[in-house]
Amino acid sequence: MTYEQLKNEESKYVMNTYGRFPIALDHGEGAVLWDVEGKRYIDLTSGIGVNCLGYKHDKLIAAITEQAGRLMHVSNLFTTEPMIRVAQKLVEKSHLGGKVFFANSGAEANEGAIKLARKYSFDKYGEGRCKIVTLRNSFHGRTVTTLKATGQDRFHNYFFPFTEGFDYAEANDIRSMRTKADDMTCAVMMELVQGEGGVLPLDKEFVKAVEALCREKDMLLLIDEVQTGIGRTGSLFCFQQYGITPDVVTMAKGLGGGMPVGAVMAAASCANVLTPGTHATTFGGTPIVCAAANTVLDIVGDGQFLAQVREKGEYLKNGILALGSPAIHDVRGMGLMLGIVVDEGKHTAFANRLIERGVLVLTAGSSIVRLLPPLTITREELDEALAVMREVF
Repeated sequence: MTYEQLKNEESKYVMNTYGRFPIALDHGEGAVLWDVEGKRYIDLTSGIGVNCLGYKHDKLIAAITEQAGRLMHVSNLFTTEPMIRVAQKLVEKSHLGGKVFFANSGAEANEGAIKLARKYSFDKYGEGRCKIVTLRNSFHGRTVTTLKATGQDRFHNYFFPFTEGFDYAEANDIRSMRTKADDMTCAVMMELVQGEGGVLPLDKEFVKAVEALCREKDMLLLIDEVQTGIGRTGSLFCFQQYGITPDVVTMAKGLGGGMPVGAVMAAASCANVLTPGTHATTFGGTPIVCAAANTVLDIVGDGQFLAQVREKGEYLKNGILALGSPAIHDVRGMGLMLGIVVDEGKHTAFANRLIERGVLVLTAGSSIVRLLPPLTITREELDEALAVMREVF
């Protein structure tokens, strides 16, 4: 079917909740995608950071295919080896020494972390000490609870009443955090690079100060690595570059390489808080998804692979800055999570022009062209994208 035919069918049967780009994608290979009409694109989006190994990855396809022939799903009433292996790799590679709960998405992972933090405090201090402080400009998901956890007022509409028990501190302002984190606070939740908020890395001094505050007041430190995790910033987890030890780390997106997955990893400090009956999900840890995640971790968890992510991130960042365009004010981010800063309100127009010329990009905040390419993207593919950027910017 053509794009127009598909779009007509979509308008009949699919809820209109997305402002989609005018493209219907058909297949991909590496970091290249083709639409239904045969147009070729360099993909700098990877499904919003999901397809970390790109498209048509032989090892990923083989793992999924083999597991599909053995066992796709059995529920969490039974033990399966793929689930255990993913948990083992996450715990060992993170050096947190804890345990993992599997969910299906980033929002679900963050919901699980919120529940864990509140139960941790309830078990020790009783009812009432339940507030969680997040940061202004943050984004933690689209459920009723994670919308309220999100520190952007524009998300706090329509769906009243929201879950209570959240407050918001200013990023990189430890005095603001100290003011908000009162005696009724059980946890602080942060993204180390605010993704949807504009690809804004937090200051390391601020993050270390927040960690110290959490230890001082026995609040759990929850790090949302839904977008930054699984190699995206050049280390398996972004927190490893900040020199901190979180109590809870959430992840999703890249962990499944394209399969839907989320996870809550709790350090030894709180690994046994969630007990039978206190949290559950039907599809979390299902074998076919975990087969994919095992393959992703074997590849992305390799030190040489991560070094290449850092190198490619620097190459792309420097290549954009070298364009010398007055339209580009800065390039910020870490690894292959980058944001091109343009004039306020012009990011969508630039994104559309890039897409028209065969380079898929995202936007964030009010002035950011956001780049989340597959971690396997080649120098040649980056050069092709940079050539198009030279024309557009």
